Amino acid sequence: MAKSIALIGTFDTKGKEFLFVKELIESLGLNVFTIHSGVFEPQFTPDVSNEEVALAAGENMAKIAEQKDRAYATEVLAKGMEILLPKLYAEEKFDGVLSFGGTGGTSIATPGMRALPIGVPKVMVSTVASGNVQPYVGTSDIVMMPSIVDVAGLNRISTKIFKNAVFAISGMLQNEREIELEPKPLIAATMFGLTTPCINYAKEYLEKRGYEVLIFHATGVGGKTMERLIENGFFEGVLDLTTTEWADETVGGILAAGPHRLEAAAKHGTPQVISVGAMDMVNFGPKETVPEKFSGRNFYLHNPTVTLMRTTVEENKKIAENMAERINYANGSTAIMFPLKGFSGLDLEGQQFYGPKENQMLMDTLKEKIDSQKVEFIEENYHINDKEFAESAAEKLLQLIENKKGDI
Repeated sequence: MAKSIALIGTFDTKGKEFLFVKELIESLGLNVFTIHSGVFEPQFTPDVSNEEVALAAGENMAKIAEQKDRAYATEVLAKGMEILLPKLYAEEKFDGVLSFGGTGGTSIATPGMRALPIGVPKVMVSTVASGNVQPYVGTSDIVMMPSIVDVAGLNRISTKIFKNAVFAISGMLQNEREIELEPKPLIAATMFGLTTPCINYAKEYLEKRGYEVLIFHATGVGGKTMERLIENGFFEGVLDLTTTEWADETVGGILAAGPHRLEAAAKHGTPQVISVGAMDMVNFGPKETVPEKFSGRNFYLHNPTVTLMRTTVEENKKIAENMAERINYANGSTAIMFPLKGFSGLDLEGQQFYGPKENQMLMDTLKEKIDSQKVEFIEENYHINDKEFAESAAEKLLQLIENKKGDI
């Protein structure tokens, strides 16, 4: 049976363009399931009307059209798409999803795409694809493709982009192959460039004991993605040794993972070992982008696009308070480990971010604020990147996992 692509678009204002795409998809032997995301009457009859999209959000499309409030219409249609698209996928109406649009069309289509399972092909051709796409992609696997020109008219550039997008998603669907891997229990781990040795040692240790380790780069979206997958029950345990995103969240860096970082494993009872990897630094872009209020601080130019700033004693106290509030959601199956000789590749004796006083404040505040009845504290006289520390943390996680299995 031929695969089907859900084609989402504003068929009222861009009907000609979407008909071109629809016919191109069909010429490849694929079916098209059309969803109208515009405000007014479509130029061709879709499989799902905008009325149905609005109704999913509890709103009336006719009334929305009368108001002529673009922002409100976009909000309603985006909400409706987020609710309706996963339902349609569950009903096997389509196998992959494709859309084209500017800021409005992208804002409407991508919430529904984000609500689909990871692995479902999702391609968004957008005028904003070359900028910051995090608001549209979030923690999903949406493929964002720059439209180069606006999605308005059929010309020598737009038709080539449309064709490439269609060929891309058709390739994802028609060349689908099941990759046979030995099923192993999954462990999530967090890593940063400056904690890489630690996680590599821990990964090797855990893999030798029959686990598969998925590593998340602690760059904001990495932490958010891991939290989402923990909530969805993907992991047997979490080796959250690189919690640096809380430094950015608290101080104002660019790699924050939001206020819910560290919550998922605690709330869902997933065994976890937490540490303070790369908590000695806050991340910014190029040096000239660092806010003026931080002038005179201890900076390290990691590369031309990344500037690191050493955290202070006062900042570490606040960071620890924020972390503790989330960790206290735990009810057993949680340990926090402190590497007494340093938190990152820059935080060891002789390196630029070496700071025993700053680190001590972080550790002391965590001990003070975290409920010791719920969380086990372990101090290791090693640097975080020492093999001994990494393997000790990995072994502790395995103990917590086994203990939980014994309780079931």
